[in-house]
Amino acid sequence: MSYTALSLSQTPPLSVPLRYFLTAPLYLFAAGLILVFNGPELFASRWSPAMLALTHLITLGFLGSCMLGAIQQLLPVLMGVPVAGARPVSLLLYLLWSLGTASLVLGMGLGWPAGLQVGATLLGLAAAGTELVGGRALLRTTSRHATVPAMALALLALLVAFSIALYLLWRFGWQLPLAHPLTRLHIGWGAVGWVGLLIIGVAYQVVPMFQITPEYPRWLRRALVPALAALLLLWSLLPWPVAEPLLSGLIAAALAGFALQTLLLQRRRRRRLADVTLDFWRLAMAALLLAVLAWLANRLYPLVALELAAGVLFLAGFALSAVNGMLYKIVPFLVWLHLNNRLQQAAQWQGSIPNMKQVIPERMARWQLRLHLAALLLLLAALSGWLPPLLPGIAWLASSAVLFWNLLQALLLYRRVAGEQTGSMRSQDNQ
Repeated sequence: MSYTALSLSQTPPLSVPLRYFLTAPLYLFAAGLILVFNGPELFASRWSPAMLALTHLITLGFLGSCMLGAIQQLLPVLMGVPVAGARPVSLLLYLLWSLGTASLVLGMGLGWPAGLQVGATLLGLAAAGTELVGGRALLRTTSRHATVPAMALALLALLVAFSIALYLLWRFGWQLPLAHPLTRLHIGWGAVGWVGLLIIGVAYQVVPMFQITPEYPRWLRRALVPALAALLLLWSLLPWPVAEPLLSGLIAAALAGFALQTLLLQRRRRRRLADVTLDFWRLAMAALLLAVLAWLANRLYPLVALELAAGVLFLAGFALSAVNGMLYKIVPFLVWLHLNNRLQQAAQWQGSIPNMKQVIPERMARWQLRLHLAALLLLLAALSGWLPPLLPGIAWLASSAVLFWNLLQALLLYRRVAGEQTGSMRSQDNQ
């Protein structure tokens, strides 16, 4: 996929995706605080209130915010369908999602039914609005890129995951239903369906374009996402004692196949220069493979530590690393694109705009990669009881703070250069 295949003239205002991206690290910072202020009992069970709050700060807070921002950016650019009222629609969905996530996490962590009610309602409205915006674009688009069906199925998976969660909360009087059988479906559709399918779909676009690799094989782009969605559906509907081991094994194998194919493409990249985004994605694919192995080991030898390790490797290792890598390409590209568009409008401006490498310096992004990797390794060590959660919590706080700083600097740079352009235009007009 080349730049020329994108409808860059349809790109929404920079504030549309950037408000989501800039807020996302704050949720990771809050997750780090949970690690810092909780002891080893945090890892006694994945159903503890603190662990549930931590998990949803990652899934709804960081990953959800980044994915909603990416969707609202990709809908017009990739599909060529502008979002009507992009600014107010984006702001409304952002407020609903942010307030809903904060309320739901507080409800989980504090055992506060009213927080769960308010949070679920606001998040449900945000999800419904996203489905409407995305569904309208998907119905109108003429694009045949593999990201389009992946995005459609990911949005459908989000709807399924939210519907299951709302039913469970309503069914149990707004108390956390924890180990209910339907909770497993909520996790499956949320993790594999929403997070997994969307990352795979976006990878079809960003890996070849930004990492200068060959395209994913045509057969994989056509088959992987529909196959995963079909396996998820069968896994949800067929009798579990008979079909669940086979279907879950096939899902794990498909995810491992995607990771191996991505690593193979990266080995064949045409540009051999060091790239922090490439390193984030290599870490993500390695973590996904390790998550599959941890899941398999837990099937053979059921242990709480192995179960938690599979979740940590999937969410913190695979999903967070991949999305971090996306941010370090997407945000500089958007800043450059919007400044370039302004430059073309201000034809007489004599200045220059920064290139993508200057928007977020490689050195700062690489520092955040090191902190992110340290937090991941320390967190895995803490699961085994070797370390208190305090140490990975400190590393997590540092990583999220550096990520926020890097993204904030990109926004401030945009405002400074845009201000210089505006001042130059006014000066030319007054002459």
